[in-house]
Amino acid sequence: MKIKALLLFITISFTVKALANPDKHIIPTIMIENDSLLRHTVFFKFKESTKADQIKKIEEAFSALPSKIEQIKGYEWGLNNSPEGLNKGFTHAFFLTFKSEEDRAIYLPHPDHKAFVALLTPILEDVFVVDYWTKQ
Repeated sequence: MKIKALLLFITISFTVKALANPDKHIIPTIMIENDSLLRHTVFFKFKESTKADQIKKIEEAFSALPSKIEQIKGYEWGLNNSPEGLNKGFTHAFFLTFKSEEDRAIYLPHPDHKAFVALLTPILEDVFVVDYWTKQ
């Protein structure tokens, strides 16, 4: 009887611990079920020597990716116009939307994305990327 009580206590202890510390990998699954979207945000700071026509080519090339990569479900971009002066030289913001981490995993090594990165790299001083699941 003592052994059964001990086993029951151990089982309850593990269950409580598991519920108190949920696996972090479960969170995206829950968010997907709640119609959450995966946002991939990218911010560019160009080298000072970059010409306006080179930047225009980057804007056009990035904007062409959604028509080439079907996993991109949403796309928008814009130029910094904040009056606060806190952009640290980052001038361009791009927001891509994916339905899943699997879609993003297809996008990142996609040949059209890699070709875009090759075009961008010589004139890029810095890049800042944040990905997140949208919350209600």
